[in-house]
Amino acid sequence: MSQETASLDAQPGGPDSVLPAAKSSAQNNARKAVVAASIGNGLEWFDLIVYGTFAVTISKLFFPTTNETASLLLAFASFGVSFIMRPLGGIIIGRYADRAGRKAGMMVSILVMFVGTLLIVVAPTAGAIGITASILVLLARLLQGFATGGEFGTATAYLIEYAPNRKAFYGSWQVATQGGGILLAGIFGFVLNSYLSSQALESWGWRLPFIFALAIGPVGWYIRSKMQETPEFVASERSKGPLKETFIANGGRLWAIVGVVSLGSVGVYIALFMPTYAIVNLGMPKTAAFISTLIFGLVMSLGSPFIGMLADRVGPARVMTWASAGTIVVGIPAFLLLIAAPALPTMILVELILSVLATAYFAPLPAIMSSMFPARIRSTGLSLGYNIGVTLFGGFAPFILTWLIGSTGSLVVPGYYLVAIAVLATVSLAISRKVYHQA
Repeated sequence: MSQETASLDAQPGGPDSVLPAAKSSAQNNARKAVVAASIGNGLEWFDLIVYGTFAVTISKLFFPTTNETASLLLAFASFGVSFIMRPLGGIIIGRYADRAGRKAGMMVSILVMFVGTLLIVVAPTAGAIGITASILVLLARLLQGFATGGEFGTATAYLIEYAPNRKAFYGSWQVATQGGGILLAGIFGFVLNSYLSSQALESWGWRLPFIFALAIGPVGWYIRSKMQETPEFVASERSKGPLKETFIANGGRLWAIVGVVSLGSVGVYIALFMPTYAIVNLGMPKTAAFISTLIFGLVMSLGSPFIGMLADRVGPARVMTWASAGTIVVGIPAFLLLIAAPALPTMILVELILSVLATAYFAPLPAIMSSMFPARIRSTGLSLGYNIGVTLFGGFAPFILTWLIGSTGSLVVPGYYLVAIAVLATVSLAISRKVYHQA
């Protein structure tokens, strides 16, 4: 070692002191990124899930027909139609985030979601303004779908690019906050259905969770406005055509991700469908049914970071393959068990099994998705892959399941659907591991 190098190392500002300081700064920035990315993500998922949680009430107020199943189908159709906007939101906001920055994209998504939620909060019911009420709710759902389409990919890119290491762990917070949104939706559903009369719930009670989301929105916007752009985005070369580059140069990666996303999406929306399934098809009381949402949200919010740590050690694709294989094995027996004994203990057992498998699959998903695309098109690639998968397989799942149960008379339909998607996801994971070298 030269005298000059030895002297530099000995100085307070030399490498020995700079490296720990830089590591500490990177970890601090990563923690801030978790808060900035996750608060908007959790809020947007709360808005989405709470709509499904109160689908029975909303169907009566905004989509009234002489047939209860038809009203429910219309409510779930409005839920599913919003997913048509998600790929569009992914294209526009994802492309914008690859051009202007991750922070700019996240600011747009949370603002549009705020407007959509505001429309639901103030919308008069069909009893007051007729079919215009249905149109207002549909418009609100389209805006929410557009915002969510750009949220996951952009916020995930922001979070992963700030993670100094342990990318699966940091990425899992996206899933943990989605679980938090589901948990909050379940709490609102349980409390409001337990302590309000049917008249009060239909008059004003159902609006309370949307008012809550409306109040939290500005907090998320403020936190995001104070964050800096990711160093990886600043240092990366801008793509001249992120959409074209994603579809053409990285088309194989994109469609592999669509298949991988399928089970993560369906797992969540099966949980969303469960309260309606338990109430309408199994005749269970509302309070017992909403416990299923609470369990799912609790397991996902608390379990995701631990699954993320496991994925950092053994590989995200490996953990997800274990979870998809488990879903194939238990998917149909779980619903057969619930149908045979539609009681609270059975519901708790089934939800615990499904929520653990869904969390084990979903928590490593942001890490494997982000590693499939280079930084210059990461937001576009993540947004498109995620939202095409969600739209194709998850968004219309409640509608499809409600229609299939009504058409076939079989209550095991959700189990068959879940297993079929799990098979597709397992094949897609195998392709990602063999062709694109994902661990």
